[in-house]
Amino acid sequence: MSTAVISVMLGGAGPAAAVPSIGSVDLGSANSGSLGSTGSAMPGQYREDPVELPALRDDITVAKIVSNEARSGQARRLTVDSPALRRTVGLDVLLPADNSEPRPALYMLEGVGAGENKSGWMSNGGAQDFFADKNVNVVLINGGVGSLYTDWDEIDAGVGLHKWETFITEELPPLIDAELHTNGVQSIAGNSMGAQGAMMLAHRNPGLYQGVAAMSGCYSTMDTLGNSSVQWTVTSRNGDPANMWGPIGGPGWAAHDTVLNAESLRGLEIYLSANSGLPGKYESSETPELLERLVIGGGLELASNLCTQVLDAKLKQLKIPATVDYEPTGTHAWAYWEDQLAKAWPVLAKSLGV
Repeated sequence: MSTAVISVMLGGAGPAAAVPSIGSVDLGSANSGSLGSTGSAMPGQYREDPVELPALRDDITVAKIVSNEARSGQARRLTVDSPALRRTVGLDVLLPADNSEPRPALYMLEGVGAGENKSGWMSNGGAQDFFADKNVNVVLINGGVGSLYTDWDEIDAGVGLHKWETFITEELPPLIDAELHTNGVQSIAGNSMGAQGAMMLAHRNPGLYQGVAAMSGCYSTMDTLGNSSVQWTVTSRNGDPANMWGPIGGPGWAAHDTVLNAESLRGLEIYLSANSGLPGKYESSETPELLERLVIGGGLELASNLCTQVLDAKLKQLKIPATVDYEPTGTHAWAYWEDQLAKAWPVLAKSLGV
């Protein structure tokens, strides 16, 4: 995969966004503001159609669970009023088979297209079957398209109001603890955009989580590749990254850079994974939209692999233990993340004490 192709897919603008060979983890530290002060990093033809944004409400003043409905098996559907997000947020919840005693909680995030009505981990990632015999409450957050699950400085015309860090780390845990009778132990996991979100929430909230698992993510906001990845994530959904954390490449962006702030991960159980981007066992002539899967999905996974190498190297430098899995093949696709969930589980289970 050429650096030019990956640069386009990541929203790069010219030489500053060029991606090095896969054997290198020195991605540079140039101020990323050179990539576009308005954050319009991705050409319009590569962007998704605008999404219908949830209506904002001024009558939500207290965070509370407004519904808890049974679904199939051990699944439930919760809705939560969020003052931070000024709307009601949906959650898929998976309960342990034996819910008679307090259990820990695992929060799960997903990628850039995060839907409002059902977690991709439920519809595409095999979460319900996987957790059926696990002794943990699983909370799968809906919504957050193009958000990186962070608090934005401004409301954005393309992707709306994002105050996800406040919702996930402050408003939600006490509600879940009370509703599900948890034991107060919690970890977090995510894939793609959700991988970066999970790592950011972990490093920015020391002591909140006992473990973090991140699959196919990018963990810097300040190096060239990481900044390009953030801009691609946001602009692919018609958002403007300049509305996130202040001037691009400024202090707000540095505060969300997990590589720069990796010391805050010390003491956590950590799992990282990425595929190579090369076609793997889930690509064949029968795969729908195979060319897109190979070109776009392959390029994105190659970039994720490079990003993972950067964080891996930083953790090694700091002597922070982590389990890291680099797969020799595989693209940026749900079938591989379903496999990775099973591989991440021993680390997450240890963090949760189950």
